[in-house]
Amino acid sequence: MLLTISEFLGRFHPVLVHLPIGILLIAAVFYFLSLREKYKALQQATSVALLLGMLSAVGSSISGYLLSISGDYEADIVSIHKWMGFAVAAIAIVSYFLYTRKSNAVKWTIGLMTILIFITGHSGGSLTHGSDYLTKSIAVTATKKEQKRIANVQEAVLYSDVVQPILEEKCYSCHNAAKQKGKLRLDGPEWISKGGKQGEVVITGKADESELIKRLLLTKQHEDHMPPKEKPQLSEKEIALLHWWINSGLSFDKKVKDLAQTEKIKPLLLSLQTAAGNEVKAKPQLPEASVEQADVAAIKKLTDRGVVVLPVAQNSNYLLVNFVTVQNLKEEDIKLLLGIKKQLVWLKLGNQPVTDDMLTSIAQCKALTRLDLNQTKITDKGFIHLQQLPNLQTLNLVGTAVTINGLTQLKNIKALQAIYLYQTSVDKQSYAAIKTALPKVAIDTGGYIVPTLPGDTTVFVKPKAE
Repeated sequence: MLLTISEFLGRFHPVLVHLPIGILLIAAVFYFLSLREKYKALQQATSVALLLGMLSAVGSSISGYLLSISGDYEADIVSIHKWMGFAVAAIAIVSYFLYTRKSNAVKWTIGLMTILIFITGHSGGSLTHGSDYLTKSIAVTATKKEQKRIANVQEAVLYSDVVQPILEEKCYSCHNAAKQKGKLRLDGPEWISKGGKQGEVVITGKADESELIKRLLLTKQHEDHMPPKEKPQLSEKEIALLHWWINSGLSFDKKVKDLAQTEKIKPLLLSLQTAAGNEVKAKPQLPEASVEQADVAAIKKLTDRGVVVLPVAQNSNYLLVNFVTVQNLKEEDIKLLLGIKKQLVWLKLGNQPVTDDMLTSIAQCKALTRLDLNQTKITDKGFIHLQQLPNLQTLNLVGTAVTINGLTQLKNIKALQAIYLYQTSVDKQSYAAIKTALPKVAIDTGGYIVPTLPGDTTVFVKPKAE
């Protein structure tokens, strides 16, 4: 019971700790201002502020000590913050009594107290948020650039290349060497296997029975949900990868290729490889150079045929063209685009009977950055025309008969950023070869399958009749 009361009182520390910081700093400001003749009226306020600051510092130190013995923090690391806190409380007491006795030494103790407050606050921030919390926002961009690329996910080590980055980003802030909520550390294989205050958190081969997965799947409003709702949450894909890691034997050294992979997990793993290969800075999908307005007569010919023609942005002469409402598409309809080829940047031809020969006219629209050819009749033969689009960045080929032979013809388009290949004739064995030919292009194969979470479904129960 005594331990429970100690833990309860210790949890008030985050609430109490800000009081002495604010009050004592105000007291210091009041004191040094009151040394000047025009601010002598602040002397009484200084006395009151020092008294309140002293009392709150003592209360904060006691609650901090009780929190430190809970075991949630590394003893060696918390020790500095604890003793610095005691020092602030002690100096605050001395400063108050010296001030009430009008001792000249009080200016030195108040000065020392101010310095200690900043040191103690910094050590507390480091304890809670990490030693790099002041520079974290500055260094985050550089850190991301240095992350290891996954050129071939099958050759990656599952724990170090897939699992550990997830834990580091979403779990380390509460479960690391400095801070162990529930006496749990997740920053190393030995600690993960050891578990926390309530025992093991992962059970080899039994993800659904593992406490780690159970807590991740709780609703955000549940008090046991992890991570806390105010912190970045794991995505469904990340949860699915952790689930598979545990069920696959909780390996810390095996490569992805050495583990059995379900049809559900394969596309998730492949998406990691895709993301890693697309680390170049995305280019704007609108040309930077300005262009004159399109010919009104050329636009009218398209709209009369049922084609949707719209500006891509306000105050822009660049155009988006969509053939979604066109019936009985013919090659003559595609040739109408040549009248606005300088302004055409986004073109949607999805679900239309577009053939390889029709791409001859499209190849003359050199400003194109987005091209949607999903569910069309194009084949690998049409890529001889597509490779003539130097500014093409996004290409949708979903539901077409294209193969790797056509895709490799795009390797010289330096602006290309993403290709969508769901339900194409590209077989899974070709994915690695495509990434080799197009290393900086995100290849999206679609068909993602993620686990159903408890919060995804709401069950409505018919109310009983009165």
